[in-house]
Amino acid sequence: TVKILKTNPVISGSYDYQVCSDIDGKCIPFDEDFTFKGLKVIATNIPEGNIEKSLGKGDKETPLEQSTIKVQKSSIWSQKTSNTPYSLLTFVLGAFLAGVLALFTPCVYPMIPMTVTFFTNDSASRKKGIFSALFFGICIIVIFTLLGTLVSLIGGPEFANWIATHWLPNIVFFIMFVFFALWFLGLFEINLPSNLVTNVDKKSSSGGLLGIFFMALTLVLVTFSCTGPFVGSILIASASGHILMPVLGMLGFSMAFALTFTAFAIFPQWLKSLPSSGSWLNTVKIFLGFIELALSLKFLSMVDQVYHWGILDRDVFIAIWMAIMLALTAYLLGIIRLPSDGEKRNISVPRLLAAMGILAFTVYLTPGLWGAPLKPLSGYLPPLTSQDFRIEKYAVPVGDSKNSLCDEPKYGDLLRLPHGLKGYFDLDQAIACGNEKNKPVFIDFTGHGCVNCREMEAVVWSDPEVLQKLNDDFIVVALYVDEKMDLPEDQWYASDYDQKLKKTMGKQNADLQIRWYGNNAQPFYVLLDPNNPQEPLVEPVAYNKSIPDFVDFLDAGLKAYRK
Repeated sequence: TVKILKTNPVISGSYDYQVCSDIDGKCIPFDEDFTFKGLKVIATNIPEGNIEKSLGKGDKETPLEQSTIKVQKSSIWSQKTSNTPYSLLTFVLGAFLAGVLALFTPCVYPMIPMTVTFFTNDSASRKKGIFSALFFGICIIVIFTLLGTLVSLIGGPEFANWIATHWLPNIVFFIMFVFFALWFLGLFEINLPSNLVTNVDKKSSSGGLLGIFFMALTLVLVTFSCTGPFVGSILIASASGHILMPVLGMLGFSMAFALTFTAFAIFPQWLKSLPSSGSWLNTVKIFLGFIELALSLKFLSMVDQVYHWGILDRDVFIAIWMAIMLALTAYLLGIIRLPSDGEKRNISVPRLLAAMGILAFTVYLTPGLWGAPLKPLSGYLPPLTSQDFRIEKYAVPVGDSKNSLCDEPKYGDLLRLPHGLKGYFDLDQAIACGNEKNKPVFIDFTGHGCVNCREMEAVVWSDPEVLQKLNDDFIVVALYVDEKMDLPEDQWYASDYDQKLKKTMGKQNADLQIRWYGNNAQPFYVLLDPNNPQEPLVEPVAYNKSIPDFVDFLDAGLKAYRK
């Protein structure tokens, strides 16, 4: 609610968002200003005295200067980024795989021979049949890609950044993934209006290229009850990336459809090698429902970490995943049956092998309940610091501890370091302790929503040599750039960098990283002399899962400090 206190009001504010890269592991926070001018007040009930007083004495409108933020680049930014297409390629391949899986759903699979029969029976010559099949495949690609284009045009890059970081879209995505999972599991079924499908189907029989186009559209509409969750999941996954990712996602998904239908239309004899439709199609659909349910937790976990709700800690997350995987195993073994299943049959060999694989994955998750790092999954699980029970806490220390702190860390009740490390979350505190202990300071610029930060902690920090060096030779301080905690008003300041008021811990940490070290991506690690904190001892490093490189970085910083 905006309360109008004078005529011709100017409303200004700011918003922030974050972009993370799958290429080099960097997460970059941004914040922007906005201004609404020229607002007309239709009616007011301001007393005359106030109006008279305000005339001639009102605040003068000062246009907000739009300045371009210039960041001093460190050598880390000079790293080659020629591998950008590979990230997009990975996403497109994932979407293509989703399209392949969608082919084995009960709505789509039976359509393959039906569609192929149309081309083989309706074509006067083989050349015409091949041309019609190719055009049919192109139409499928165009229809799905238009959907992705529409999402890109409506949202745009700013929308993508917003939905990747804000709590509201992540909650919506969590609900949508659960909705898709229940859809696949057979709790309900959604079909497009029959009138729409019927009308499109009538136009498909009109003949010519237009008829083929409407036939492709009919296929898309008829199979929607099975492809809908796939399409929705791809569009959600693409939302946090480049503006073209919805288009590329739909392109990859539709390519699986187009290639399959076109290939069988050109080579109809291949149909004889296809397995007949049956209960196995429903099994595929149910299997995907369990997977969707497990993936939905990632969105809820992201919000839980950023806002410190504490409802989905790491052990709770793993326990829910294990329950889902055990239920899936029981289903594949025939112990659990759902309403959409047909008559009970013997377990097939592929189904048994799938059940064994899922059960093995469940067993692999079990040590995570007691704090095992589960390194391959570190980017998907909540941070180890959210674990309520970690067996390492109860290990008996040998000898004297070299990493005792100088005083109680500020915000230690809210924030924690991984692997039992002791450290600070306030740079001034860390510098003071570094001077007292005569140790260099290790700064970890991190974020609650930084997936690659969690990977570095799980893969690199957990190494015994790295952990020992951080524990014994450095004062560790973790500075969260996305922490939402409001600081007391006497700690607010306007940054010399962008002239914006910094009110939260995260804003101040991000501002410090930019002003002092000319970098705004996470993870970002700095080694400094507490007597000269603005000058790093050695070149800072970013996302790099090479343990030897990280050890060399720590050794070089320690050597430079002791000179």
